[in-house]
Amino acid sequence: MRFALTVAAWLLFAGVASAPASADAPKGAYWRVETTYTRTHPRAVGNGYHLTQRSVSTEWLSPEGRSWSGLRELGAEPATKKDEAAWRADGSPTTWDYRTEGMKIHLSAQPGKGSVRATKERPVGFRLGEKYVTYQQLQALPTEAEALRKQLTAEVSTWIDEAAEEAKTTAPQATKNDWLVNLDRYVAQRAAELLYANPVPDKVRAAAYQVLKTTKGVSDLGRSKDPLGRSGQKLALPVSSRKGSVLKQQLLVDTSAMTLLAEYTDLDNGGKAMLGKSGIKTIKAGWTNDKPAVPDMS
Repeated sequence: MRFALTVAAWLLFAGVASAPASADAPKGAYWRVETTYTRTHPRAVGNGYHLTQRSVSTEWLSPEGRSWSGLRELGAEPATKKDEAAWRADGSPTTWDYRTEGMKIHLSAQPGKGSVRATKERPVGFRLGEKYVTYQQLQALPTEAEALRKQLTAEVSTWIDEAAEEAKTTAPQATKNDWLVNLDRYVAQRAAELLYANPVPDKVRAAAYQVLKTTKGVSDLGRSKDPLGRSGQKLALPVSSRKGSVLKQQLLVDTSAMTLLAEYTDLDNGGKAMLGKSGIKTIKAGWTNDKPAVPDMS
């Protein structure tokens, strides 16, 4: 009851009490997004085997727009059964060290201690595309798919104009078309972000899913499960290719809660997989009253 009164007082102070009918009041003290990233490390170790490395990052956002971030390495292990056999033949080490591009890389089979901190260097607010907005502004996002698509497309177009202008000095060979060819992909990505990154209203999230699945080039791959066993609808984003590299991404969406469950990234260059830039992210997003803390080792 004490928390409910606090939220009500904050809503009145921030002006959210007069927000659109689609507005959702905060259902907790923080909007929490936990992302677990699993990838195969790009450098072979030992006698030539590869390791799968896992890490978890968590972000907490208060309704006022203050934020905290947590990170923990979850440990490395042989990527495949073939790699496991090579690892055993190498004496089953639990730590690995090497240098690449002047940097020392240390990998361990044991989870790290992790950390959590207030992210004071970023602006107060909720990042929406290239800008930061208030909780009230999140609540005012369009709840109709086509209106939302129009807004997202306009925001992406503005970003492309700015990127192309900046490229005139940083990459003179680039042209605006280098970004425009991926316009549909960028719009789909912006829609996907609304499914987890910020506490937008349920109606906005439903509209975002409609935008995502009906964007040109997005294909429906049917029902699937993520590495955590959660079921959802799998969608493939438009394929992006440039200068020999090909980027493929698939998204798994819980169509009941309208939240993103997983993101699969497959990047190759000249037909060769870029291991360090490919992998799977599993996502858990929602309200919580638990205070920011070092992410669990699960």
